[in-house]
Amino acid sequence: MDKLKIEQDIVKVLKNIYDPEIPVNIYDLGLIYEIMVSDDAEVEVTMTLTAPNCPVADELIENVNEEIRDIPGVKDVSIKLTFEPPWNMEYLSEEAKLELGML
Repeated sequence: MDKLKIEQDIVKVLKNIYDPEIPVNIYDLGLIYEIMVSDDAEVEVTMTLTAPNCPVADELIENVNEEIRDIPGVKDVSIKLTFEPPWNMEYLSEEAKLELGML
């Protein structure tokens, strides 16, 4: 099992998941705070939402869970939702800022 390869594959799938209200993927949006892959290929993702009352929160979290679970080699997935620190525009990647016309 190659932990680095699994982590790279996770980033790839996260870059294909979009917040339905913002035309930017959740990775470049800065919603993913941490990705940990254990020696047993169990994945733990700590993420947030743009707002605590996000109307698609459950759907977004389930989508992340399912997409990561489908990656070859991944044994289990745990998603931790946090609002500390709260998300803000500073978490946007350069690509996201460009996409949103902020550069």
